[in-house]
Amino acid sequence: MPLGLGRRKKASPLVENEEAEPIRAGMNVPGLEGSAESMHSFQPGLPPPPPSLRPRLVFHTQLAHGSPTGRIEGFSNVRELYSKIGEAFGIPAAEVMFCTLNTHKVDMDKLLGGQIGLEDFIFAHIQGQRKEVEVFKSEDALGLTITDNGAGYAFIKRIREGSIIDRIQVINVGDMIESINGQGLIGCRHYEVAKMLKELPKGQNFTLKLVEPMKAFDMISQRSGGGRSSSASQLGTGRGTLRLRSKGPATVEDLPSAFEEKAIEKVDDLLESYMGIRDCELAATMVELGKDKRNPDEFAEALDETLGDFAFPDEFVFDVWGAIGDAKVGRV
Repeated sequence: MPLGLGRRKKASPLVENEEAEPIRAGMNVPGLEGSAESMHSFQPGLPPPPPSLRPRLVFHTQLAHGSPTGRIEGFSNVRELYSKIGEAFGIPAAEVMFCTLNTHKVDMDKLLGGQIGLEDFIFAHIQGQRKEVEVFKSEDALGLTITDNGAGYAFIKRIREGSIIDRIQVINVGDMIESINGQGLIGCRHYEVAKMLKELPKGQNFTLKLVEPMKAFDMISQRSGGGRSSSASQLGTGRGTLRLRSKGPATVEDLPSAFEEKAIEKVDDLLESYMGIRDCELAATMVELGKDKRNPDEFAEALDETLGDFAFPDEFVFDVWGAIGDAKVGRV
């Protein structure tokens, strides 16, 4: 069928982040026993194992600006993860802005999406100082790349060097965008925020209300932790990963193949180029949808069915299809 991306179907909820879509088993049962390796003995398509045979996965966590080490378990999505972090440190879950893996710094290459390596250490970045900034939009592009935490907060993932935003020293990678011109953005997805910023009229001022992550002493002078995002760097050091889902139990899975890693990185680059967002988990979902499709029309239909709310332009779909094909044959 021809590309029909003008239709906007209700999308199934994505992995929370989304998602990162995404950062794309059954752990919500108390007293789980067993090891992570035991999950791999169950074949795909079979019913989930009984609670007594499911793995009891425990992760270590700290607040990024400094805290004792806590232990968390029993979460299947990002919202539940934030709730567990809140319980561990006696803070509201809504204070958690995002998490990084194996570093306390605001390093967007180590951002937790929908997957956590089984040996990863989770650092939670919580809300710090609020600030209000007036920006003059002298160019069409502001130089921002937006992502979100899968729980209602959109924040800055990258600032392009030499851009409008790069020249405003008080705006940093990791800042949550609380409002634009007084319009609250809590609960908005990253692509919605990026669209709003793109549609602001050129040649006029606008006001951003931002919340920066609370910083430790050695992070005070840090301007940004942006840069080229690598899907592989998000997957941690464990032999497998815990994949978080917006619905249903989390699952323990193998690391992505070399083909998938290359395809995900390329699709993530295309997302930034076309939409001003980076979302490794969204890119992974698109690669999963496209890797077995026979032609671009089948791929477009799958995207329209699953991710219709994004209303991807036709040229973007063809580019994604081409990137997946290039990765398959080793051209990227």
